[in-house]
Amino acid sequence: MSADIAFTELMEFQRQTEALAQVAGRLGWDQETMMPRGAAEQRSEEMAALEGVLHERRTDPRIADWLMAAAAEDDEDAAQLRLIRRSHTRATKVPSRLAQEIARVTSTAQGIWAEARAADDVALFLPTLTEVVRLKREEAAALADGRDRYDALIDDYEPGATAATLGAMFDRMRPRLVALREAVLGASYQPAPLQGHFGLEAQVRMARDLAATFGYDWTRGRMDMAVHPFSSGSGSDVRITTRVVETDPFNCFYSTVHEVGHACYELGIDPDYALTPIGAGASMGVHESQSRIYENQLGRSRAFTGWLFQRMSERFGDLGLPDAEAFYGTVNRVQSGFIRTEADEVHYNLHIMMRFDLERGLIRGTLEAADLEEAWNARFLQDFGVAVDRPSHGVLQDVHWSVGLFGYFPTYTLGNLYAGCLMQALRAAVPDLDEALARGDTRGATGWLRENLQRHGGLYTPHELVTRACGFEPSEGPLLDYLETKFRDIYRL
Repeated sequence: MSADIAFTELMEFQRQTEALAQVAGRLGWDQETMMPRGAAEQRSEEMAALEGVLHERRTDPRIADWLMAAAAEDDEDAAQLRLIRRSHTRATKVPSRLAQEIARVTSTAQGIWAEARAADDVALFLPTLTEVVRLKREEAAALADGRDRYDALIDDYEPGATAATLGAMFDRMRPRLVALREAVLGASYQPAPLQGHFGLEAQVRMARDLAATFGYDWTRGRMDMAVHPFSSGSGSDVRITTRVVETDPFNCFYSTVHEVGHACYELGIDPDYALTPIGAGASMGVHESQSRIYENQLGRSRAFTGWLFQRMSERFGDLGLPDAEAFYGTVNRVQSGFIRTEADEVHYNLHIMMRFDLERGLIRGTLEAADLEEAWNARFLQDFGVAVDRPSHGVLQDVHWSVGLFGYFPTYTLGNLYAGCLMQALRAAVPDLDEALARGDTRGATGWLRENLQRHGGLYTPHELVTRACGFEPSEGPLLDYLETKFRDIYRL
């Protein structure tokens, strides 16, 4: 077989696999947004069946033959082969039985978690969580080949990252974050909280407007409600979700902007890459860099919140705040809350560090699911100085463990780190950024991100992609400098 024929046949086969994976993703989207509750058991069987088909394709013996015969003519071909080889190598280590069982159990677990969260009943979820942990330990052992099992799972979301490198990063970040938190919480000036009632329909209309403001393409997407907001899809069908708390519109608005960041990454990828391995984000850390920079460095900036203050005042009337500067402080108010997704920028990474340690213990076997709630509550009190008042504010708040996403949490902080670096480069490249954001014009920022990062999809490794976009090696320094400058200014320190 010639190299050209091998490459062509491999890519044709891969295109069908990628299309089927999109179908699986759409089933997952439907499950979290529109599926009737009574359909959960059937859906779990559907998900398991489709995962069986996908696993069979990803382990097809012909892939190894095609890979051996194929040759890359350019960087794009080389990246396609690199990602296909990686996927095939990992898939062949996991038995089909195990892949299907994980898909079936996690599909069912998602609904059970949602019910347990609503009822604040850990016991309702515990048997299922125990089973998910058992399956993920088995998968990790199969993937690890004697290496650290948690590293094997991290590699699914951030290729090349390890618990050791991530732990060292957290150790470098924690002292400065804790010092900043203590200074801010002890400051004499404290921004006022937002007061009032903000109706569901009005919030949704405003959220849709914000999505459009940040460049979301409504001809290739839609927005629905979910217990835990997420973005789903790639290519020409990328959907977002949000949630509404009628006393806290920022929950809806910034969840929406966050998910728009994810969606715009996928929508911004070169369309020639659609339904190929490089037609998706480079990693979850890079993906989170887009959602976090949209949400925080852009969406919570002084310039943009000035524009948002005017729009919210027009929609909702008097917000109980004297001016845009006070509103800026309120949007960025620092407090020791329970919920990670609602956490301010100062506290957010401390939430991730806690989850990193807990889930690493679960996979390594030093912590059992039965002891997770007690471990969570003790660690939260130690790290945040507040006792968890109920499970939905504690161990039941995140969807990740119910759906088996062990190794995912550290990528949130990596995303923040990348976002800090990207924002430094963005400001240098777009000198009139604040003037544009003050008009509600995000095109300079989102256009730069699309051109320098998003359009490349998975063409480069995560580290290479961010380095190319920024012009320097990524590190935690720009993020920590940004946080200290921003919050010392807000809190008049």
